[in-house]
Amino acid sequence: MNQEKELLDAGLKSLNHYQSKLPKWRYRPRQSLLPLVRWETPFLAWLQEKLRSPALDTYFATTANLGTHTFFMIVLPILFWCGHSDLGRGMVHILASGVFFSGFIKDLWCLPRPLSPPLQRITMSGSAALEYGFPSTHSTNAVSVAVYALYLLNTNSSLSPKINILLQTISYFYASSIVLGRLYCGMHGFFDVITGSMLGAAISFVQCTYGDVIDDFIHNALRKDMFIVVLTILVLVRIHPEPADDCPCFDDSVAFAGVVIGVEYGSWHFSNSDYAWSQPIPGTVPFDFESMGWMVIMTRIILGVMTIFLWREVMKPCMLLILPPAFRVIEKLGLSLPRKFFKQASEYTRIPKLRRDDNVIPAISEIPAFLTSIRHPRRRSVSIGPQSQADAYETLAYREKRRRDSVSASYATDPTGDPEVTNNDRANSHSKPEGIANGSISSQALKMTSLKTYESMMGTGFNTRTQDEAAESPLHGPANMKVEVQRQEQGEKDIFSRLEKPRVRYDAEVVTKLIVYSGIAWLAVEGNPILFDTLGLGVGK
Repeated sequence: MNQEKELLDAGLKSLNHYQSKLPKWRYRPRQSLLPLVRWETPFLAWLQEKLRSPALDTYFATTANLGTHTFFMIVLPILFWCGHSDLGRGMVHILASGVFFSGFIKDLWCLPRPLSPPLQRITMSGSAALEYGFPSTHSTNAVSVAVYALYLLNTNSSLSPKINILLQTISYFYASSIVLGRLYCGMHGFFDVITGSMLGAAISFVQCTYGDVIDDFIHNALRKDMFIVVLTILVLVRIHPEPADDCPCFDDSVAFAGVVIGVEYGSWHFSNSDYAWSQPIPGTVPFDFESMGWMVIMTRIILGVMTIFLWREVMKPCMLLILPPAFRVIEKLGLSLPRKFFKQASEYTRIPKLRRDDNVIPAISEIPAFLTSIRHPRRRSVSIGPQSQADAYETLAYREKRRRDSVSASYATDPTGDPEVTNNDRANSHSKPEGIANGSISSQALKMTSLKTYESMMGTGFNTRTQDEAAESPLHGPANMKVEVQRQEQGEKDIFSRLEKPRVRYDAEVVTKLIVYSGIAWLAVEGNPILFDTLGLGVGK
């Protein structure tokens, strides 16, 4: 038995992946929470099978876009340009905090998504599946927005009761739809969405309680105060945990950190300028619907969005051209702070043109494809099998867990290792459960049978053979164990060979994102409002 165990341990080095990559204080909580993720997977698969329909597939895959970073980055600037700067700042605070802290926790514990199979993943975004599963950022965003909206609606007496109730109903429905959609689409488990929802509610509570205090501090801050604010945000970016796998969570956290820097600086500078004249709330962009009219308002929005995309298209390639030489100098001085999965400037001569490298705001060339996916929502992706490195490692780990459980059960039944005895016992273990025998079938028995079937599919990866079928092969004896090692090594190579390789990421991209997204936020808060006023699209004094 010990010789067989040593053979398998030597052949599956990837099973120790997280133990070798993570310090004990991160690895131990991960291992404690992992059984919960595995336990809920068969229930999620059963729920998905009971509810799935083409109409719901389309609905939940499409509405998931309402919880993405792209959606909020397009909507938020419009709030500033339409006279709701205080609401815009509040939304930036909760969404940026949600993206950052959910990504922080994901990379801290590296917990996988529920396994596929048995789940089928339904999505219109390939990048989402590359992240870890716990907690759900979609749920964090949706719940934080809904709670903040409900707070404002319950403290706002200017709306009619009917409109107020309608908006509150929409808020509840929005959050519920996004959260349930993550379960339906097989992208998250109950543990992920519950924790994500709690995180979102906590973030909104802080904003509702201290939002006005934060705004007053920013509007009345001195230069040294703003320097401390920016420095604090940069420190948070620096201490973001290093993941065990190539996970894009850090990229999104950096982008929204840049957004917060731009919003806070822009709000501070704009509130102390001559453009924010006679506004009851400091830093609010002047806006009057009656004097401006629909034509001017729509022109402002279109011009503002075009300016943001133009800034991104110009500044990003410029930064990727300018920064690498500076990074090489910093690296030679020994002052660089490299991160895993980012290539250092000394390892490349130039950064090639990057495609689909941004999960927040797409490039102009990618907009037609983005709009096509919205016009044709049935062009969704339904995938079965590992999609990321984290998926692959979890598939292998669960496969090995099932194999060890099977071997242990075989030895417990027959310590002599007689294949005939163990096969007979296995056949008996596969007999129909009570409630199905003798033609008596109860719904509870059928459910338990389905759950057992889904559980047997966990860890199969791209293979069609279930764990129970794999267990039929006798594993006793060194010769058979060597064959088993070879088979599992080949299965491991097969899984990783089918994964889409993560793109190469460059060290200069981190600072580039900070600069580009700080500029986007500044344009939304200060730059574009000044441009509107200069072009005669403002309220006028």
